[in-house]
Amino acid sequence: MTSLFDTVLLGGLRLPNRVVMAPMTRVRSDRDGLATASMATYYAQRAGAGLIISEGVQPSLVGQSNPLTPGLYTPAQVDSWRQVTSAVHAGEGRIFAQIMHAGRISHPDTTGHQPVAPSAVAAREVYVFTPTGPQLAPTPRALSTHEVADEAQSFAAAARRAVEAGFDGVELHGANGYLIGQFLSGNANLRTDRYGGTITGRIRFAVEAVAATVDAIGADRVGLRLSPGAGIGDAIDTDIAEMYGALLTELVRLSPAYVHLVGNDDEVLLGLRRAWPGTLIVNPSAANSPVPSARHDAQRWLAQGADLVSFGRAYLANPDLVERFRADLPLTEADPDTYYVGGDDGYLTYPTYGPGPIAPVSV
Repeated sequence: MTSLFDTVLLGGLRLPNRVVMAPMTRVRSDRDGLATASMATYYAQRAGAGLIISEGVQPSLVGQSNPLTPGLYTPAQVDSWRQVTSAVHAGEGRIFAQIMHAGRISHPDTTGHQPVAPSAVAAREVYVFTPTGPQLAPTPRALSTHEVADEAQSFAAAARRAVEAGFDGVELHGANGYLIGQFLSGNANLRTDRYGGTITGRIRFAVEAVAATVDAIGADRVGLRLSPGAGIGDAIDTDIAEMYGALLTELVRLSPAYVHLVGNDDEVLLGLRRAWPGTLIVNPSAANSPVPSARHDAQRWLAQGADLVSFGRAYLANPDLVERFRADLPLTEADPDTYYVGGDDGYLTYPTYGPGPIAPVSV
């Protein structure tokens, strides 16, 4: 039986285990979108993962969602990430950058720009973080057909910078109602050009973004995260099985390193496992599921065909998660009050199993 502790090939990497640290927004960058020394310590503390996927990194200023999130669109940002990747590699870890374009889940008070999206449709009753507090998501500007192609290329440009910064690869964020997910959505994408209407039209942006990124840095360094049917950010999927099945069929010819699925509908995830012949990462945990059930959930999905399993809150609160799993040790629950408040408390202060917090990593 496949174990969490078996090695596995992912693209050109040999991973020492099948445990993945999922991408989690932590809003700890500086105001210029630069990665910090605390971020280097945070990721290095978790270098025992088979693979770390970073928090969402914006490929452009207009693609930024929240304040104090990092970017990969300026030379200074690229340089700032080198301390992170070097610290992870010094701990014999592997790290991909998640490239996240917010689309309409943004605000002019954060970026100075009107958000862009497939259509001029605001996310209903969705609040976004801004420098002055949460505000309702504004109505975005619909991208022209030419601009859509440019935004697909922005993922590729950020991927090149990620490799320059020392990342082992990138994951395109197509989940949770951000720009790629907005193009897939039946209520956020009302376009009548080649990027909308039919299933073929709605998946086109995702395919072009992956294809451009594969061309830029190579297929074995590229992954894509999807959340079929999640409805986050008021991006409501229709024809879920057919649309995501069609998307995976198109991705097969591009041969990315993996597809990363997050969701709670076992039937949908199992159907997509059958449709995807390549490496599959599954993140099955519901937002309200107890962290102590994480290992059980992981083994269940490995038995059902997942190649790797990703963990969010469990990794946030347990930097030594692989060793806790291996020794069947208790897991610490994450404190949601410290998720987005900045500072090192609730960021660098979660302990390994034993007395005292993890010591900071010298970078």
